[in-house]
Amino acid sequence: MTNLIFNKKYQKNTRQELRKNIPVTEKILWKKLCNKQLSVRFRRQYGVGRYVTDFYSPEAKLVIELDGDSHFNESSQEYDFIRNQYMHALGLKVLRFTNNEVLSNIDEVVEEIRRNLTPP
Repeated sequence: MTNLIFNKKYQKNTRQELRKNIPVTEKILWKKLCNKQLSVRFRRQYGVGRYVTDFYSPEAKLVIELDGDSHFNESSQEYDFIRNQYMHALGLKVLRFTNNEVLSNIDEVVEEIRRNLTPP
């Protein structure tokens, strides 16, 4: 993949705003992902194509998305499906967690991420 896919300049302000206004659930997960705590580097609010991911590890080729209430209507689910297909076409794996999963069982969320960092 070329650098033309990642962190496009036109997204810079959007990515910065998203980082400034990070939801509580993203803060909680970020505390578990930052500083290579899972042995790979994660970036938050990282541009991949025309999308901005919640978390991305270039080394693991892993995208992590947190889904709040807005993701549970038909149009959002269709958008997420198309977005996931795009990521998969780039050779990236996508993990999706609900905000409730992060709030109620962060340890299991982190363990699922860890399982997806290494080949089966």
